[in-house]
Amino acid sequence: MKFPVVLHKDTDSDFGVTVPDVPGCFSAGATVSQALENTEEALALHFEGLVADGAELPQAQEIDVHLVNPDYAGGLWAVVDFDVTPYLGKSVRFNASLPENLLHRIDERVQKDRRYASRSGFLATAALRELGS
Repeated sequence: MKFPVVLHKDTDSDFGVTVPDVPGCFSAGATVSQALENTEEALALHFEGLVADGAELPQAQEIDVHLVNPDYAGGLWAVVDFDVTPYLGKSVRFNASLPENLLHRIDERVQKDRRYASRSGFLATAALRELGS
């Protein structure tokens, strides 16, 4: 899932990161790259806590939704790609039938795109995108 984040930097400070769609999730880093890497760790810890508490997992929205919020004025916007599938519960094996041509196209995409480790990863990502979860 791609979470929009906003970075702020005050004089003589590190870059602070806020994840608007994940209340209470913040991070920081000396450089933009470090701040974004640390944000992935912050999201993982935050999601672990949400799962432990049985809370609903947050949904990522478009950056445009947050642009009008004065709390984020003057910030630098970025997107952090965060894999939420480990927090959705235990994996369950099931049988599915797909047209051969579609399956071939999925396999080609999986080979070319490192975001998908497998067919299952691709299908889970597509399902999450469609379901908005």
